[in-house]
Amino acid sequence: MKNKKMKIARIEKDVSQEQLAELVGVTRQTIGMIESGKFNPSLQLCINICRALDRTLNDLFWEENEDETI
Repeated sequence: MKNKKMKIARIEKDVSQEQLAELVGVTRQTIGMIESGKFNPSLQLCINICRALDRTLNDLFWEENEDETI
């Protein structure tokens, strides 16, 4: 599943994939793969991305499924 929330947050903060990659210590390709849903980042990488984009884990990585009830 694509991570549109992360991409939107990155664009709103006016940060390129390359800049975000440098901030969190990965390659630009890794950021692109996360945004396209082709890479599942570690929890630590998720936390680093959230810090760099001033967002929470829920903001960027929580998937809501309205069909499920808990």
